[in-house]
Amino acid sequence: MPELEKSPQRSTGFAARDLAQIAVFAALIAALGLPGAITVGFSGVPITLQTLGVILAGAVLGPRKGTAAVAVFIALTMIGLPLLSGGRTGLTALASPTAGYLLGWIPATLVIGLLTALIVPKYPLVLGLLINAFGGIVLIYLFGTLGLLVRTDLGVWAAISTNFAFVPGDLAKVVIATVVAKGVHRAYPGLIRAA
Repeated sequence: MPELEKSPQRSTGFAARDLAQIAVFAALIAALGLPGAITVGFSGVPITLQTLGVILAGAVLGPRKGTAAVAVFIALTMIGLPLLSGGRTGLTALASPTAGYLLGWIPATLVIGLLTALIVPKYPLVLGLLINAFGGIVLIYLFGTLGLLVRTDLGVWAAISTNFAFVPGDLAKVVIATVVAKGVHRAYPGLIRAA
């Protein structure tokens, strides 16, 4: 009775190909944490590459698969795997004043994915840059700043201004993610369904 058989997509909500893409992007985010903090430029400000993976997840996989990839990665860190930059776990990160930045990854990926779905398959570079900057910088900084306000004695301006030193590095990540996403969407135009 063929009608009684369930397809993998119905039982899990994702097709096998989708699950593979989710796993690959969760692994990519983990791999981008291996170098730890990297000092760039003359300012000596350390940056991590994992937010590049977060931006790419939304920009390449879209809202559903991209958010799932980030959620899988965060879940793995919460069970104790030291996958965050510097070998930290999710529990260690949540205990720190910077917990808001990690928590901001999921809404950032979701928003990037939702807005990207509106501009595919063409994926104009300028719109891609704006979308990735909004999700990958503005939203993550918003959650991070709120976390700093809750977990520290910093005032509003002091909490906001802590982000300024990281803007150049994060802008570079946005540019890289946008160029990569443009190339992927040109090669695989059906990866995200147009909204």
